[in-house]
Amino acid sequence: MGGIIFWGIVRTAVLVPVLWILSGMMEYKYWWWFGILSVYGVIIHPAMIQYRMFLQENNELINDTLCSSCMHFDKTAVICQKYDQHPTLKNLPCEGLDWEPTGIKNEEREIHS
Repeated sequence: MGGIIFWGIVRTAVLVPVLWILSGMMEYKYWWWFGILSVYGVIIHPAMIQYRMFLQENNELINDTLCSSCMHFDKTAVICQKYDQHPTLKNLPCEGLDWEPTGIKNEEREIHS
């Protein structure tokens, strides 16, 4: 996910000066439409495509592994927050020893500790 945000910022940093330069070369009423379409075509649409690709690449890991049902797993970054490592289909950071289900409440966790 960080790559999607990084490249979105890079594309924004390139597009803003280009649109600023073009604002002096076009009529004002056309420049707004061109700016809106440019923001969608250069920033938003590629980010949506990258996000769909991210979900496809990590679908099995996010939905079908032991990590996906653990409270330490962050689905948006596909990372184990307890060990600060990215799990894979063949390697779990804790090897299942520190797995805690997502639905457990603080009171229940204190009782079991």
